[in-house]
Amino acid sequence: MSFTEIMQWVLGVLIGLPTVIGLILPFGGYQRLTGKITETMPVTAEDFQPEVRFVVFSDSHNQNHHVADAIDTAYELFDNDEKYPGVDAFFGLGDFSSVGQEGDFVRYVDTLREHVREETKCINILGNHEMKDDNNREYFIRNFGYDPNTVTEINGFSFIAFSGVRGATEWTFTPSSLLWLSRSIREAEAKSDTKPVFVLQHPHAWGTVYGSTFWGNPQLNLVFNKHNRVVSFSGHSHFPMNDPRSIIQTSYTCVGVGAMATFELDKNFIPGQHPDGYDPAAQMCIVEADSDGSVRILEYDLLSDTFFNEYYIDNVNDTSSWAYTYRNRRAHDSKPVFSEDTFVRAYRNEAGEWVISFNEAHCDTIVHDYKIRITDSKGKTVVSDTFVDDYFVIDDDDTADFRIGTDALEEGQTYTMTVTAVSAYGYRSDCLTLSFTA
Repeated sequence: MSFTEIMQWVLGVLIGLPTVIGLILPFGGYQRLTGKITETMPVTAEDFQPEVRFVVFSDSHNQNHHVADAIDTAYELFDNDEKYPGVDAFFGLGDFSSVGQEGDFVRYVDTLREHVREETKCINILGNHEMKDDNNREYFIRNFGYDPNTVTEINGFSFIAFSGVRGATEWTFTPSSLLWLSRSIREAEAKSDTKPVFVLQHPHAWGTVYGSTFWGNPQLNLVFNKHNRVVSFSGHSHFPMNDPRSIIQTSYTCVGVGAMATFELDKNFIPGQHPDGYDPAAQMCIVEADSDGSVRILEYDLLSDTFFNEYYIDNVNDTSSWAYTYRNRRAHDSKPVFSEDTFVRAYRNEAGEWVISFNEAHCDTIVHDYKIRITDSKGKTVVSDTFVDDYFVIDDDDTADFRIGTDALEEGQTYTMTVTAVSAYGYRSDCLTLSFTA
C-alpha cells in the first residue's frame, strides 16, 4: 500500500471529525480563488469530432416516465446526428427509488429494459434512498446483474461508477471503497493517454458545484484532487443545472446533473427551499468526448424539450486553459439590470394568497433571487424577505411572481416596494423602488 493510499485510509476513517473538515474547508476556499480570467467563455470547436456520447441523469424517485422520456428523447436527438450518430451509454446516478424496496428496483429496471436498446450500455449506481433498505446490494445485483461499484470501457474511454456502501447513517464511503475508487482512477489514467476519465457517483464532491456545500461529500475531494483528467458527474442535491455553478473546475472537473423528480435550492445559504415551479423536474446531461481530452456537455430540459446550456472543455489535460473555474465564471457574470418599463402589481390567487408580480431582471448568468421590502403608506414594513425566482422553469414567462401569504396586504391600499436582484455569483442590481395598489 502506497503512502497516498495509507493517508486516504486514515482520512477516510477520520472524515467525520472536525479536524478533517478543518483541512478541507480552507482548501475549498483556495480552489475558488485559483485559475486565470479569460477574455471569453469557450465555444465548441468546429472540428470537434466526438468519439463517445453518453447521457447522465439522477434522482428520479420512482418517476420512471421521466426516465423513459430521457432515453427516448436522446435517441431521437442523436440517431441521425451527422458528426456522430447514436448514444453509446446511459448512466443513472441513483435515487431511482424513494424507500429502497425491491419493487422500486424492479419497476425501474423494467423501464430501462423497455426503452434502452440492446446495443447501448446502461450503468446505474446506488443512491442514499436505495440504501434505506439493508438488502440494497442484494437487490441491486439481482436486478441489474453487475456490482454497484464497476468500471466500464466504452470506445476506449473509462467510466467508473461508484456507489460506496451502506453505513450507519444509510450511506457512506468506507476506507475500502475509497481505495477502490482511487485505484480505479489511477488504472484508468494509466491506459487512457490523454482521454478524460469519467467518474459517476451519487453525491457531489464537497464545496464544488451548486448544492455541494449542503449535499456534498468531502471524502471524494481526498480522492479526486490531483487527478486533473477526472470529470465527475453527480446528483443527490436536486439543485438545477440551469444555475451556472452546476459546473466547476478546481483541480478536476465537477458537473451536477440536476434531478428527474423535483428541484431543491437554497435561500440565504439555507438548503431545502422549494419555490413555485420546483415540481416536476426532468433534466438530463448529454456528454461527448474525444481522445485528445476535449469534452462537450449539453444540458437538456425534458419538460420543455429544450437545450439550455452548452459547455466545452478544449483539453482536460491543460489546467491552465480551464475556463470553468469559480473565479473565471464570476468574472464573466454581471450586475443584474431591470428594464426601464418594469412594473409591479399585487393580486390574490385562487387560494386567496397575495402574489407580487414584476418584470424579471437580467444579467450574464441567471438571477438567482430577489431581496424585497414592502412598506405601507406610513412607512411600516409589512414584508421583508428573499425570494428565489423560478429560473429553472423554461417558459416564456418574463415575470417574477412571489406568494406572500393571505394577510400581508390590505386590498385597496398603496404600498412601496424596494427590490434588489442577485445573480448566481452574488452580484446585486441597483435597488429598484416601485409603488402599487393591492
